[in-house]
Amino acid sequence: MDDPRERKRRAMLLGLGLDNEDGHVRYTKGENFRLFGGSQETHEEMQDKAIRFNEELKKRDKRLEDINREELGEIADSIGLRKPDED
Repeated sequence: MDDPRERKRRAMLLGLGLDNEDGHVRYTKGENFRLFGGSQETHEEMQDKAIRFNEELKKRDKRLEDINREELGEIADSIGLRKPDED
C-alpha cells in the first residue's frame, strides 16, 4: 500500500493571455493545462499549442510529470511555443 504522506508529482502547463480588450472572460481547462484570458485569437492559439504539446507527449509515450527540462524545451520548440532566439 502507498504511503499517504508520499506526494504524487504533478505538472501543468499554464497559459496567461494579457491582450484582452473586449471584456470577455476566457478560460480553458484540459489535460495537463489551464489557460486564462487573452483575446479570442490569443486564447485560440494557446489552446492549439496546449493540445499539440499533449499530442507530442503521447507520441513520446510520456506524461508531463516525466519529462525533464531538455525534453520540455524540445517539445516547446517543435510546436512553436518558444521563439528560436530564446534560451
